[in-house]
Amino acid sequence: MSEIWIVVIVVGATTVLFKATGPLFLARRTLPPRVLALVEVLAPAMLAALVVTQAVAGDRELVWDERLLGLGAGAAAVALRAPLLVVMVVAAATAALTLLLI
Repeated sequence: MSEIWIVVIVVGATTVLFKATGPLFLARRTLPPRVLALVEVLAPAMLAALVVTQAVAGDRELVWDERLLGLGAGAAAVALRAPLLVVMVVAAATAALTLLLI
């Protein structure tokens, strides 16, 4: 088994353990309202940070290329309340066309 598969299995197992700890530790208790509000916005904030990082990250420098235009087009589609599939197609098509034309 290669090192990559070992890392994938370890990360997967760790993820399952982290997900299991919440219900085990909380049992039937509820979180305080302030903590619950933080938990509710944590996942979208992390996802947004990962998307932006992937859109403009290069080899130790910022890269402004077709990915950023695709991200912008996808954001515009979200702002117009398009379905998720449409958002993905708009973002991908914009990035692909930009790459083709530039």
